[in-house]
Amino acid sequence: MKALVCTEFAPYGDHKVIEIDAPKMKPGHVRLKIHAAGVNFPDILMVQGQYQFKPPFPFIAGAECAGEITELGEGVKHLKVGQRVASLPGVGCFAEEAVVPAEICIPISDKMSYEEAAGFVMVYATSHHSLKDRSDLKPGETLLVLGAAGGVGLTAVELGKRMGATVIAAASTQEKLDICKEYGADHGILYDEEDLKARVRKITGGKGADICYDPVGDKYAEPALRSLAWGGRYLVIGFAAGQIPKVAFNWMLLKELDVRGIHWGAWIPKNPKGHMENMGELMTMYENGEIKPRVSGTHKLENFADAMLALTERRVKGKVVLTMR
Repeated sequence: MKALVCTEFAPYGDHKVIEIDAPKMKPGHVRLKIHAAGVNFPDILMVQGQYQFKPPFPFIAGAECAGEITELGEGVKHLKVGQRVASLPGVGCFAEEAVVPAEICIPISDKMSYEEAAGFVMVYATSHHSLKDRSDLKPGETLLVLGAAGGVGLTAVELGKRMGATVIAAASTQEKLDICKEYGADHGILYDEEDLKARVRKITGGKGADICYDPVGDKYAEPALRSLAWGGRYLVIGFAAGQIPKVAFNWMLLKELDVRGIHWGAWIPKNPKGHMENMGELMTMYENGEIKPRVSGTHKLENFADAMLALTERRVKGKVVLTMR
């Protein structure tokens, strides 16, 4: 089978798709014929040795995928051959086949394409966990979303609006803000051109935002933190803009702000029941037409570097996906 195999940490463009043997079956696992795999910023960091989790070499890159079950391992009773599922094993998805634990396979709707499913779990589940379990979001509160047209950002806009928030989307281009408004944003800020803090203050009548959802970090963090209202909550999702920001603790003291880290992947094994409940809620929302995954573009497995370049250059609006078939 073809796979993107990493034998050392290196810039993502230096890695290669090669032919290797298909993985061996294990008890409690299933074999997937992968049709599509989502490309996420952590995938880029991982192959370059910049992610907090560093798999042993050699490893196959790719955290999430969608495909068809072709074989059941010993002891697997709740799934069947031919079933369409999404899975997020963390590694192993940029390949034509994968053997993954049966317990992390999520059956997908017949309405959902493999491309949608491949880019669904990580971004929607991250935002759902962030807003439902970590933010204390109440209807009527104001939610500021940075990187609002990206993979997780757009789902935060969509889910935040559905939960009753007034959503302020911050992005780098007007085209991205227009997409955010299609997904429910009430206001938009071009944060590379406008004073973020001043615009948030104006939109909120001087109060500030109740919650900031930040997957970008870097230079955007300070003005976003300063734009929060008294008792505001700052959700740290990631650092897609490059640098981990350094902030002064006195800002939190002066307005009794909370800074809350979101490590959704680490939360899952600590609360597997909560994770499956959340996924059930998200799949129901999809079935009911309440959320609509946006696939920004698809690339063949061999062209993985083009997909990663689009992410690093901030050209992606929604999710970018690799296809295997």
